[in-house]
Amino acid sequence: MTSATFIYKIVQATDWHQAVAAGFYDGSPDDRRDGFIHLSTGTQLVGTLTRHFAGRADLVLVAFSTADCGAALNWEASRGGDLFPHYYGRLDPALALWTQPIGDGEPHVLPPLEPEP
Repeated sequence: MTSATFIYKIVQATDWHQAVAAGFYDGSPDDRRDGFIHLSTGTQLVGTLTRHFAGRADLVLVAFSTADCGAALNWEASRGGDLFPHYYGRLDPALALWTQPIGDGEPHVLPPLEPEP
């Protein structure tokens, strides 16, 4: 477990709009392949953008409270042994605290993040 209060999902804007309309987000093709929805803490976002979203446009950043995610949220070792938040199941878009566009270009421009308490 980690002390992060907020976690984030980087997602194609059209996919997120579809999720909101459907009432659930079941993840990207990579998420579905891996069996969970990949999320990141604020300090992990730049690395996630660089490794997995380089050259992609029309991205949004969706913020969630770890407290709202319940038992479906697990912290598991990934890159370099860092603990990453993984959500097992369909993610309810109503849990999103906010959604902001990620600036296109290289490097991507992240919106301001909530400060950790």
